Amino acid sequence: MRALGLAVVCLICFTGLSVAKDAPPEVQVYTRTRSEVGKENTLICHVKGFHPPEITIDLLKNGVSMTNSKQTDLAFDETWNYHLTKHVRFTPNKGERFACNVTHLGKSRMYDWDGDM
Repeated sequence: MRALGLAVVCLICFTGLSVAKDAPPEVQVYTRTRSEVGKENTLICHVKGFHPPEITIDLLKNGVSMTNSKQTDLAFDETWNYHLTKHVRFTPNKGERFACNVTHLGKSRMYDWDGDM
């Protein structure tokens, strides 16, 4: 009976993995609160719906990677698609460009933050 239970668990795992297909990420770039020039805030890049899980997320200020960013643990949903969030404290000023660069399946794409200042 124990072997049957193990076989069922393995079948469920392998079936779940086999239905997962390559899926490009959906990306949102936003701030924690409404942005104001010269006022500290948090820049957030939320990436969801992607598969396979190998992905790189970089938060950029004027094209340069921002230091001290933090990233959540990789998680997945019932469809075996993954989601991940990266964030960093920052102080926006006029003329600066902030963006999130996402690399998945060897393709990179830049997502600009549309500052609401």
